[in-house]
Formats: sequence, C-alpha cells, structure tokens
Amino acid sequence: METGESEDNTSNPRIAAGARTMNEIIEIRLSRRAFLGGLTATTLTATTMSLGLGGCAKGEQSVPRQTGTLEFDFEEIRRGLDTTHHVPSGYTADILIRWGDPLFDDSPAFDPLRQSEAAQLRQFGYNNDYLGFVALPADAAGRARGLLCVNHEYVSTELMLPNVAEQYPDSMTAELCLTEMAAHGGTVVEIVETADGWRPVTGSRYNRRITAHQTPMEFSGPAADSPRLMTNEDPTGRTAAGTLNNCAGGITPWGTWLMAEENFNYYFLGTPPDGHPEAKNHERYGVPAELFHWGRHFDRYELSKEPNEPNRYGWIVEVDPMDPTSTPRKRTALGRFKHEGAENVIAPDGRLVIYMGDDQRFDYVYKFVSSASVNAENPSANADLLDDGTLYVARFDVDGSMEWLPIVHGHGPLTAENGFATQADVLIETRRAADLLGATPMDRPEDVEPDPRTGSVWVMLTNNHKRKPEQVDAANPRAENLFGHIVQIVEPDGDFTSTRSRWEILVKCGNPDDPSVGADWNPLTSENGWFGSPDNCAIDPSGRLWVATDGNEDTGAADGLWAMSVAGDLRGTGKAFFRAPVGAEVCGPRFTPDGESLFLSVQHPGDGDDATFESPRTRWPDFEDGVPPRPSVLAIRKEG
Repeated sequence: METGESEDNTSNPRIAAGARTMNEIIEIRLSRRAFLGGLTATTLTATTMSLGLGGCAKGEQSVPRQTGTLEFDFEEIRRGLDTTHHVPSGYTADILIRWGDPLFDDSPAFDPLRQSEAAQLRQFGYNNDYLGFVALPADAAGRARGLLCVNHEYVSTELMLPNVAEQYPDSMTAELCLTEMAAHGGTVVEIVETADGWRPVTGSRYNRRITAHQTPMEFSGPAADSPRLMTNEDPTGRTAAGTLNNCAGGITPWGTWLMAEENFNYYFLGTPPDGHPEAKNHERYGVPAELFHWGRHFDRYELSKEPNEPNRYGWIVEVDPMDPTSTPRKRTALGRFKHEGAENVIAPDGRLVIYMGDDQRFDYVYKFVSSASVNAENPSANADLLDDGTLYVARFDVDGSMEWLPIVHGHGPLTAENGFATQADVLIETRRAADLLGATPMDRPEDVEPDPRTGSVWVMLTNNHKRKPEQVDAANPRAENLFGHIVQIVEPDGDFTSTRSRWEILVKCGNPDDPSVGADWNPLTSENGWFGSPDNCAIDPSGRLWVATDGNEDTGAADGLWAMSVAGDLRGTGKAFFRAPVGAEVCGPRFTPDGESLFLSVQHPGDGDDATFESPRTRWPDFEDGVPPRPSVLAIRKEG
C-alpha cells in the first residue's frame, strides 16, 4: 500500500553509504542490451484468448480496440477519476462482501455510528487486501463453492471512525483502539456461485475472523524460543496474540493460507530503555512510526515497556482455512521484514519455492526454498515444511545475470563477529543480514509472482522518489522514480531453486508521452493502457499477467487493473480492464481455477488529503448519506 510504506524513513544504511542501487544497475544494463540480448525469446509465444469473466458500471464508455491481435479480448476502458468503479462493456462487477457485513448467524448489523470491538469481531474486516481462493466440492445443487481468504491490512482511522478526525489521536479511546484491532487481521468466508453471481455464505462452519489481538498464534522454525521474542505476556518466545498489517500473501499447494505481515512498525510508540540492544534493530525497520496510538492504552505497543514486541511481527503466518479452530503459525524460517506477498511454486525437484518482496524503498527481493519436497498425496505431511529451508536475497548484476545469496548463519559476514550469534538472530534481523551480503536495493518491491509454465518470475516495483541520479543501477534505472517498473526474472530451465538466474525489465511505468518521465512501453499501448505504481499482480489460468496499482492516481487517473502482454510482438503492452473509485487502491486479483470469475479487493475508497468519515471523497459502494465508504471485494464475470 502507498500509505503503508514509510515515506520519510529510508532505513537502509547502505544507501547513505553510496551503495550501487537498482537504478544504477538498470541504466548500465539498458545501455548494454544490444550487446547482451534480452529475455524476450525465453518467454512463451503469446496466444489470443477470450477473458472468461463478467460487468460494467452504468455510463462507462469503452474506447476502440487497439489494432492487431491481442492476448486479451475485451474492450479497453478509459482512464479517468470519479466516485465509482468501471469494467468493460459485457462484464458485471458485483459487490461480494463489504466491511461490516455479517459472517456469522449472530453477527450484528453494520452500524457505522455505533462501532465496537464486539461487533467487528463478528463482521468482515476493514481494508481488504490479499485474496486467496481455496476450492470446495460443489454443493448438492451443483453450484461452485470455495473459501475466500482475505487479509485486512490496516484501518483508515479517520475514514472508518466518526468524530475522531479533529482531535486525533487524543480522541482515540481504549475501546476505539480495540475496535481497530478487531478490524485488522483476516477473514475466511465461504462463497457460493448462484445464478445471480457469487454470494457469501453467512454462518458457514468455515467462516472465521483473525485479528490483531485475539487470535492465538505460535512461532515455529529457527527463531522460535529466541530470547529476542520474549515479552512480559509471553516469556517463552513461542506464542503471539495476533497478526498486524497483513498485505499480500499466498495459498500453498496443500491449501493453507500465507498471510504476509508488512508495515508492523506503524503500531509502536516510544523508545526502548537507554542502551537496549534492540535499538539499532528497530531503527533498521523504522520502529516506531507512531501512525497508530494503541500504545497509549496497551503496554505491548509501547517500546519503553515492551522493547522486544516489534520482533514478534514482520513474519509470514500460515493458516489452515479448512479448520477455524486451528492455531496459525508464524514461520520464522521465511525471514522477518515488511513482507509483501508469499506467492509460491513447486520446483521440478518437488521442493516449494516462495517469492517475497520487502515493501520499502531501497529494500530487497527474497525467495525461500524448502529443504523437503511437497507431499502431494498427503497434505498433512506438509505441516512443518516451511520450518526448514534456505532463505535467499537477490543481487541483480549489470550483465543481466543475478545471484540468489543464502541468508545462512556462518555464511560470509553472517557471523558472531557481526552480531549474529545464531540463525535466529539472522532471521530476526533479515534486513541487516541482506545489507551485509550485498543485495541490490530496489524501488519498493511488492508482489513477486512465479509462473510455473515459463520459469518466469514477475517483480512489481512500485516507485522510489528518493533515488538520486548517483544511485541508479541496472535493475532500477531511473532517479526520482515516481511510477515504478516491472522486472522479469527467468529461472534457468524452470528451476526455481536455482541460485543463478537472469533478469530483464518488462516496462518502465508512467506516461510514455512525457519524455521527462522516462517511461518505456510497447508502442501499441494505448493512451489508456499505461499506468503507474504497479503493486499486486496475478497470473490467470491461461498464463496471462494482470497488474493492479497503488498510486496511479498520481498520474491523474484512478488505480485499477491492467492486462499485460509479456511475450512476442506485444510484449510490454498494457490494456485497462478495471478502474477503482477515487481514493481507492486495487489489490488481490484472484481468478477461480476455471478462469470464469475474477475477485478484486478495493481498499480505502474515498481516501485522500483531509478526507474523513464525515467528508469522504466518495461514499462507494453504498452511496448513502451518513454511510462512510466501505472497503469491499468485487466478483467480476463476463455476461452470459
């Protein structure tokens, strides 16, 4: 999320010390492209296919199709900015579930003027981000069913709560803070496809709320039991009360849900006691950011009282959505940083590979390779698969090669002499370990999506306005990069476990008609097909790439979803499919296995400077006086 990255806190000390950045690498890389060659030939040839989806907001006009054969057979929508959402003609976009909607038979009705912790614990949470889909057997009527797994990243306090804006944070009582905590976390909700579209199943035995404060969790893997995870509430270092700031994520091959904890630094106030050993560690993670003020009422968020508490966040959390009584586990082997996503793939040798971005300017791209293979026949045999493996961080080289550097205690500088007594220390301070290894500082790496068909991995780099001309590198080629870019990694022969790979830039985002931007798109991209600030992405069942944005409003148009051609003559062509209401970010594109439905998250609609509960920029999706904008999940299908 754009507001989720610490705008004024570039915490990587290597940047201040003059380390070559990704932009420097990219510029040199581009200048040598003619000699070195690109990756285009390594990708699959594009095929023309129809998008099997569905709806359009009333009044939306489509633009003429681009000339030539396209992978994506829909009429592109126009750029714009207004109070509602838009999809192409011939498609329907239904509101599937909104913040405050009931999940259980005893859920209270949504009442925005009388919100409470008790009510929110039984309702759909706020700011839905990642969407995962776990298919269920069809019901007795033959209708398709599934579990939607939804991350609730954070709350937009002044949009969510009435009568707090003018005196924030003094207006935040303990009860209001608890209401915010209850709106964080995640939701599992059963959905069913009816003749009128997808609908939630209120009272399903699978439905569950996970929150920031009332969901017991366990630590597992190398950092569990570390004294650095111990607090007054948990002197064992093995349990946690909940999860914070869950951004993107993933679904494993055995059907569990991976929740990625991102901007956990937002929730802490104060400073550790003088001379506390965690002070430098907290600085590298931007702790405290003091965006939320829970620490005024609850000791666990006040560093002077609980200096170890931030170490308990920034992990990947594994949840079994089929069992609402199961205990989620924070998988420490996957490292601690501002996780954006945990998309994964089974390598040819059967091991699981999980790709992750650290969503802050000048931070890194990672992957985790399990030690054991996935057991496809017995899902329960994979229960501890994520506790043992190797975490790697990426170094992008000028010649188009890249190396995955192992983050392993005793490897290179990761020794006791540098403050790493154990692998637990390495994982708790993953960022500092990656610094010492010489990883490439990136322009806000967010979603990282592997494609098992091609061996490609798509890296969304959202933006970095802080990159100076002397800091550009081959993989991050623009100074003051306001609009981001997309990098393609190609793992050799589809071996996702490889430690040597190649990389190329797909597009440099922004307006191609403005030379000062330095954008790079296929010339076939229309005036509506380019965008800025790529964030989440998805590969549909036909192998095609879709990109959602967070920050495109900086280009003068709403955030949305674009189809991206990645191969052949159309490589680097964007095509606009969905447009969000003003102030909203688009997240979590997720297709059903048959490709007939697309689920999209729209979070913080109506947000912006000076926007409040009483005066938002839109009241989407209800458009009722006195009802605030409500983050929602949409289900999109093709008519008929």
